[in-house]
Amino acid sequence: MSNLPETYKRATFKEAGGPLTIESVNMELPAKGQILAKVEACGVCHSDIFAQKNAYGAGFPRVPGHEVIGHVAAVGEDVQGWKVGDRIGGPWHGGHDGTCKACQKGLFQMCDNEAINGITRDGGYGQYCTLRAEAAVRIPTNVDAAEYAPILCAGVTVFNSMRNMRVPPGSTVAIQGLGGLGHLALQYANKFGYRVVALSRHGKKEKFARELGAHEYIDESKAGDLGEALQRLGGADMIVVTAPGKQSLTPLLKGLGCLGKLLILGVPGEVPLDTIPMIRYGLSVHAWPSGHAMDSEDAIAFTELEHINCMVERFPLEKANEAFDAMLKGIVRFRAVITMD
Repeated sequence: MSNLPETYKRATFKEAGGPLTIESVNMELPAKGQILAKVEACGVCHSDIFAQKNAYGAGFPRVPGHEVIGHVAAVGEDVQGWKVGDRIGGPWHGGHDGTCKACQKGLFQMCDNEAINGITRDGGYGQYCTLRAEAAVRIPTNVDAAEYAPILCAGVTVFNSMRNMRVPPGSTVAIQGLGGLGHLALQYANKFGYRVVALSRHGKKEKFARELGAHEYIDESKAGDLGEALQRLGGADMIVVTAPGKQSLTPLLKGLGCLGKLLILGVPGEVPLDTIPMIRYGLSVHAWPSGHAMDSEDAIAFTELEHINCMVERFPLEKANEAFDAMLKGIVRFRAVITMD
């Protein structure tokens, strides 16, 4: 404890639906199997609302944040491979039991007893946080913490889901939505070698979408029948849905070619689907839950290698409520990040 402060600041939800409270708390050393990280930056994700609403039943108080980048400040008992000073990250996946069927298949982020940073355990909206060693991510020393923090959720979600769909290069892939997930999905899809079609409700975004790597652009507000618009381009082999509304996804299904895949990454809840085109053309609907530590490291390495640009707005810890509110209102371009400078 000699090199650590006696107290540190963090932003905490105290009650369901309430605002974040900035508070000072006593420093504690990491428990067995855990690592104490000095946080540089933590992304603000829409899923942080699960902490505010106690959606997983973990209770309050709760420190949100699952897009964490920092440095190791202390290591707990039985932690191997990490030392003080190492660059470290904490994603959505916060820990696993290693014994369930999902873990035995290497799908640690689907563990029956998964821990979730910032949801079922305290996260990175603070100057320090603890991370479970088995889920910690190695972060390159040279990358900007604020720009790479969202890769630990938004980035790995689109990167990992698309690569697991096994859609070959040269295929036509449409990206629906140009927000926090969509602006990354466009860039990844281009670098994966796809013919990329951007779908957005705003015609003014066409120039921006093409700058990110879109080869074609469809303005949903003017396209009329979206499925027909995609079919005029030959039909999509995959459509990545990053910003779905609660309306039917059937228009997107009708834009798929034979054996096409609809990959849903947003969280619309229950939506109707027309199964007739699915059966007729062998269409399928998919989803994917983020990734584990190695997936995050792959996403970060690919992002750095291919110069993927994650666009962020930075907020100091004292303005955590402003960052959270801006994210909820959708006025951030494109990911809000809390910095501990």
